[in-house]
Amino acid sequence: MKPLDIYIDGAAKGNPGPAGIGVVICQDSHILTNLSKFIGNATNNVAEYTALIYALQEALILKADKIRLWTDSELLCKQVQGEYRVRHSNLKPLYEQIKNLSRGFSSFEIQHLSRTQNCGADKLANQAIKEAKIN
Repeated sequence: MKPLDIYIDGAAKGNPGPAGIGVVICQDSHILTNLSKFIGNATNNVAEYTALIYALQEALILKADKIRLWTDSELLCKQVQGEYRVRHSNLKPLYEQIKNLSRGFSSFEIQHLSRTQNCGADKLANQAIKEAKIN
């Protein structure tokens, strides 16, 4: 199976506040699936971590072997890469869950990209918050 390119974003209106996640999974520049989910009240960092967890779970369901993840959260990227320590106690269990899930892939990369390059996932994360406010 060819690698999956996965774009993720988490958003919170307030910090903490109503939060959502967005995930776009592509293969060969074709979108395989989109995910937009309201996650309740959370910080922006918790939303970013949660988006990554959902992305990894979805990639496992798709039986992906190799994945490349893209996020506009430099903190998330550097913590998962091991460049920064995870200091906040609310992020540590999420970090451990990510590490455990990532072991299910023969190749796992996470890279930082600009917010403008991540507009699909960003739109889905914000859409989840808007839809939750309407309902």
